[in-house]
Amino acid sequence: MDFKIGEILSLMGKTMPFLVFRFLIYFAITFAYIVLTGVGAGVGYGIGMIGGEPGGFSFFGGLVGFGIMSAIAYMLREYLLYMVKAGHIAVLVELMEGKELPQGRGQIDYAQQIVRERFAQSSILFGIDQLIKGVLKAFNRLFFTVTAFIPIPGLKSIVGFINTIVNLSLTYLDEVILSYNLRTRADNPWEASRTALVLYAQNYKAFLKNAFFLAFIIWGLTLLVFLVILGPLLALVSVIPAVAGPLTLIFALVFAWGVKQSVIEPIGMTALMQVYFKVTEGQQPNPEWEAKLEGVSSKFGEFGKKAREWEADQGAVTSEEPPQASSAG
Repeated sequence: MDFKIGEILSLMGKTMPFLVFRFLIYFAITFAYIVLTGVGAGVGYGIGMIGGEPGGFSFFGGLVGFGIMSAIAYMLREYLLYMVKAGHIAVLVELMEGKELPQGRGQIDYAQQIVRERFAQSSILFGIDQLIKGVLKAFNRLFFTVTAFIPIPGLKSIVGFINTIVNLSLTYLDEVILSYNLRTRADNPWEASRTALVLYAQNYKAFLKNAFFLAFIIWGLTLLVFLVILGPLLALVSVIPAVAGPLTLIFALVFAWGVKQSVIEPIGMTALMQVYFKVTEGQQPNPEWEAKLEGVSSKFGEFGKKAREWEADQGAVTSEEPPQASSAG
């Protein structure tokens, strides 16, 4: 493994204000999921009493409430990326470079200031992130298979399952690519992201190897959280006996997701950041891998277009600035 668990836990401790901030944000989302799902189930139960099928109506009412909250969470994703995830990446990068951080609420304000300096608007960061995800999805679909470094002949179903788990552990890679932007303090975030993607691609086997180990850590912790919360939630929703089973499962999954997003995800993200900075240190983008990425995903080519537009816009802004008045000496 190219990541060090001890150092990761130390970094988590030093960014505790951000972990608490993340936990509060995702706990609020989790709580909203539970409330809206419960309200939907309650309304459905009441309607079902009229028709004589309270169980079925309650279950579908819960699904409606769950769907409404999922739509709300989807609309919040740009805010979460800009104010929460990118901010945490910023302070982690600062710590990895040996810098001191403010404590308490000041750490969050400090991180968000860094993000605003690098990405003036949340829409810019969000647009970059969506393109990164598109390129990574296309690339990983072709290149990421455990048979690249662990040949398992005749076990197609097992290989498919392992590949699925490993790819799920790579969901933080877009954030790792963004960390390259913050670390290099790039003037052009589109060009920096393009460079970061090429460096990732030309070292993909190192990431595959580490993702294989990381999958067991991340998903093992998530499963543990799910099992721990399942019992208390069973008692909580048993007040509606007809839907205790389905709602318990939904609530436990949502709560496990909240803990994963707020606490477990930063561990996986930091591990891959360590891997990225270690294996790409001193490297330059390989033109052969640039060509491969061009062939794998059309979205990779959009980074070059966006980078040129960014340079043109910045040049236009510079040319519009009024000249400084000279002072008499």
